[in-house]
Amino acid sequence: MNPADLPKLKTRLKTRRLANAFGAEVMDIDLRERQDDATIASIRALWNEYGILLFRNQPLSAQQLIDYSRCFGELDRHETVKPLRHAEVPELAVLSTIPVDGKPSPTEMVGRHWHSDLSYTTRPPLGSIFHAQLLPEIGGDTLFASTAAAYDALSEAMKKMIEPLWAVHDYMQVESMKRRDPAIVAELGRNNPPVAQPIVRVHEETGRKTLYVGDQLTRRIVGMTERESAPLLKFLAEHMVDPLFTYRQKWQKNDIIMWDNRGTMHLALADFPPGSHRYCVRTTILGSPSGHLYQA
Repeated sequence: MNPADLPKLKTRLKTRRLANAFGAEVMDIDLRERQDDATIASIRALWNEYGILLFRNQPLSAQQLIDYSRCFGELDRHETVKPLRHAEVPELAVLSTIPVDGKPSPTEMVGRHWHSDLSYTTRPPLGSIFHAQLLPEIGGDTLFASTAAAYDALSEAMKKMIEPLWAVHDYMQVESMKRRDPAIVAELGRNNPPVAQPIVRVHEETGRKTLYVGDQLTRRIVGMTERESAPLLKFLAEHMVDPLFTYRQKWQKNDIIMWDNRGTMHLALADFPPGSHRYCVRTTILGSPSGHLYQA
């Protein structure tokens, strides 16, 4: 497709802006229906531009969600994060707080920190498509941040300094690991050794530069000690979630959000009362190889 056609394609769909820096709601579309190639191209163009896309009132079945997701690429079967994988549909990740067999859900604590999905792997996903199915009466919100807008706002001196740097992403550093089943944590550790990723990534479709660190996952800068790394990583982590670059999603049942992992990150808030529950599913679209296993 000719890139010059993308502005025309975007006019096919009615949209509403979600936040100043990024995000758009796509109106008047039923994702249960098979979308033609031109509509998918239009959605992709909007996704590249806005980073996250919201679709309200989308009561999709599991198969309909998978079919729609496949329009954007090959789907992950969640081999490295098996506790998240749906028991019968490996293309779905389950994010639930509902107890299982009298025990806390293995995914109850997932996502309670700022992150880009699977940044601690050598093939981070292009994007994720999230379907909200059961929600608490109060809370259960998700915060999103534009890592592209955060990069753009840095000084030229800071951009020049961080451009060549790489950081270590280590899933075992996440605080919630201390409160999860030790057997599950051990399996996750075996499947997900530390990975070095560039601090500045280039979005392969838009060419925009984005920041690629997290507040808990990123433990050090390659070639520096943890003490030397800490001030810069702390600054970047705080800068990326400045309100200027964020959007708060107040979920409604059957909302779908597509987020681009190459230019956004997110945080699932634990802002709902005990005894309330949240059950959502997600597909994960495979991305291009990035990073390498880290050897200290």
